[in-house]
Amino acid sequence: MEEIAQVYARSLFEVAKEQSKLDVIKEQLGQFADALDGNRELSIYFFSPYFSTTEKKDGLGKLLEGADEVIGNFLALLIENHRMPVVFRVRREYDVLWEQENKRLPVTVTSAVALDEATVKSIGDAIGKQTGQQIELTANVDPDVLGGLIVRVGNSILDASIRNRLENLRRSVAQA
Repeated sequence: MEEIAQVYARSLFEVAKEQSKLDVIKEQLGQFADALDGNRELSIYFFSPYFSTTEKKDGLGKLLEGADEVIGNFLALLIENHRMPVVFRVRREYDVLWEQENKRLPVTVTSAVALDEATVKSIGDAIGKQTGQQIELTANVDPDVLGGLIVRVGNSILDASIRNRLENLRRSVAQA
């Protein structure tokens, strides 16, 4: 299923890029996926085999009134190919492609206590300087960290927390 989502997301992304609609398509795809996720009746309607492709397309047309033609055609294609359940994965893949295109890198800083804004910003600035990408910075507080920091940069994690050090020490003692 993941590969199917990647193919659809890449195709949608390429069309949106050609037409300079990357942001519009990202927003409208997100709105549609959120609507499906938040409304059980709507998701049953689009995912159920009891409704015909024609009925689903008619419902889609009414739902997407005023939406961009690209997103309408894309979702109609998913309906025709009976692939509507992959729309959530397509959204995630599209978001990743969008972030790569816009050189945006998600960074999450987790600490045991709330850090002041200047400290978090300096961490983000240092990572941005090293990677050459624009940073989307998020700061979280997790008392289980005990002390230190956990920094997640994209898919990489730097765990410099006391909790992690204690866990490593526990493993070393257990093996000895």
